[in-house]
Amino acid sequence: MPTLRDIRRRIRSVQSTQKITRAMKLVAAAKLRRAQDRILAARPYASKMGELLGHLAAATREDGAGHPLLVRREGPRRQIVVITADRGLAGAFNANVIRRALELIRASHQPDVTLVAVGRKGRDFYRRRRQWPIRREMVGFWERLAYDHARELADFLMQQYLQGEVDEVYLVYNEFRSVAVQRPVCERLLPLPAAAGGDGAAVHYLYEPGPEAILADLLPRHVRTQVYRALMESLAGEYGARMTAMEAATKNASEMIEVLTIQYNKARQERITKELLDIVGGAEALRQGAEA
Repeated sequence: MPTLRDIRRRIRSVQSTQKITRAMKLVAAAKLRRAQDRILAARPYASKMGELLGHLAAATREDGAGHPLLVRREGPRRQIVVITADRGLAGAFNANVIRRALELIRASHQPDVTLVAVGRKGRDFYRRRRQWPIRREMVGFWERLAYDHARELADFLMQQYLQGEVDEVYLVYNEFRSVAVQRPVCERLLPLPAAAGGDGAAVHYLYEPGPEAILADLLPRHVRTQVYRALMESLAGEYGARMTAMEAATKNASEMIEVLTIQYNKARQERITKELLDIVGGAEALRQGAEA
């Protein structure tokens, strides 16, 4: 049975942990607001760019093969970009993305699969297994996420695709829905769909200098935008998941402190009762000895 000192020590330990989880919740909530504003502002831009891309692809060629990034190849070489966080303490945030990527790998039935690990958690997971080679890794940038990081990653992916090293590129990340909901999604990044924005024949535009020239400039920018949106979705989802997890941890700590306090009071009462019984027994023994 634990002593009073052990129970007091455990209560202090849980209280210290509760202070940490409460502080982490507040920090995540503050960062979540900024990340949420960024992703909500980026979504309409990415959607409109996809719509314009669909019109341009339809204007250049009906099958959308007017640019190398639109050409579909039949090869089995698939590359999967796994976007996770650098840190844990975010519930099942990282595990859901890793599980979704494993499902995609196993469902493809293709032996030639390579990975691009964005985030320390995903990199460490696949590095330990060594079943699939990691072509590139990006870690340690989440606290200062900028468009340059997305451009660097997107240019690497486009370079591999244009050089014929891979035939398909997929993004696997957590899509931010709300503070409590982050949905792991899998999206094909390359080759780009021929009609990314819907029916290109519905609206007719006049392009200057021409659809081909604009498409050559817009397609790489579209790829960078989609990568940047995926990174921002993952960042906002990470803060939301960490905020939810730390809130639950703080609540569990409070409940544990209440249970330990009750246990401490019971043990203290038992100790006091035992001491009183010893005192009463000793007094009774002295009384009986004096009468004898």
